Amino acid sequence: MTYHPKSDFMRVMMERGFLADCTDYQGLDEALIKGVVPGYIGFDATAKSLHVGSLIQIMMLRWLQKTGHKPITLMGGGTTKVGDPSFRADERPLLTPEQIDDNIDGIKQVFAKYISYDDGPTGALMLNNAEWLDGLNYLDFLRDIGRHFSVNRMLSFESVKSRLDREQSLSFLEFNYMILQAYDFLELNRRYGCLVQFGGSDQWGNIVNGIDLTRRVLDHEIYGLTSPLLTTSDGKKMGKSADGAVWLNADMRSPYEFWQFWRNTTDADVGRFLKLYTELPIEECNRLGALAGSEINDAKIILANEVTMLCHGAEAAAAAEATAREVFEKGGIGDDLPTVALTSDEIGDGISIVQLIVKTGLAKSGKEAKRLIAENGARLDDEPLTDAGLMIDAAALANPIKLSAGKKRHALVKMG
Repeated sequence: MTYHPKSDFMRVMMERGFLADCTDYQGLDEALIKGVVPGYIGFDATAKSLHVGSLIQIMMLRWLQKTGHKPITLMGGGTTKVGDPSFRADERPLLTPEQIDDNIDGIKQVFAKYISYDDGPTGALMLNNAEWLDGLNYLDFLRDIGRHFSVNRMLSFESVKSRLDREQSLSFLEFNYMILQAYDFLELNRRYGCLVQFGGSDQWGNIVNGIDLTRRVLDHEIYGLTSPLLTTSDGKKMGKSADGAVWLNADMRSPYEFWQFWRNTTDADVGRFLKLYTELPIEECNRLGALAGSEINDAKIILANEVTMLCHGAEAAAAAEATAREVFEKGGIGDDLPTVALTSDEIGDGISIVQLIVKTGLAKSGKEAKRLIAENGARLDDEPLTDAGLMIDAAALANPIKLSAGKKRHALVKMG
């Protein structure tokens, strides 16, 4: 793609690898030069926290604000009641309004770390689409908005087509989702002058629908810009790790475990992740990404520190690095490791080492813990653990014990 951007925001998007596609490069670029451009991303409130898979979108909003524009974080208080069918094999479980509100409260905490909500011209807005969706009159909506949608065209979108091609059920409730998302863009443009919607490349069809609807109803020109759907170099979906989703809220994933996820980045991904998830200059990202041998580990520590600093603060990043050094380099136990405190009632006459491995989260089940021991992947206080029948009593926990799964995952067990 040979377009040379004039605006700071488009230049950052292209240089750092955020850009998959744009509905009108030149039109958006020129709008960005003319004045403050409000842009939004919608987040459905399906959990109490967002995970690392959403971080690319959050960083886009951060760069939007840093380059002099206005981010809008749209919470899907209304659309979460329907559920986005995009590329899913099954229907999302429906949540109660109370669950949705709880989830929104949890998600809001993340955004405040990355973007600034204030009354200035570039101050971010936190909105909820329940504001205009909850009070809709169905018949008016069908007449005023529904008539602009062609079912033939909706069926041709990849997100719907992939579901139908596999002969999987797509409920009418879910089919409405793309109309509601298009309507969000129309309302944001009408109420807040929003000019651009960002999203992952799987949202392209939904974004184009919103642009088309706004043009038909308001005769306004608006834009869409998508980011690549990220997978790691070994093909895994970004945001998942061996032990589940990598949440952004500290109460769902400790800052140490978050730091550790980035420290464990594959060599081939380091340069790309530095550009996307940190604000280090491009030249520095390229230099660090090109390191080889043991030096690439220094680049991974920089990546882990920079990303953790943005999400959890400088102190948490420094503590995580100090704990990692203590655990890896000195064989110590580290103050910041995930810790399980047991009561004397829980221990009783003794608790099996297999149960402890499960309790610390180093294995998901007893079967998995036993396999870890059988394959020599488990360690107790840095010594190989070979006896799956080992029992631990209260006396053994007079001092905390350290359990490890492989070289990179550790936890402490102590008396509560």
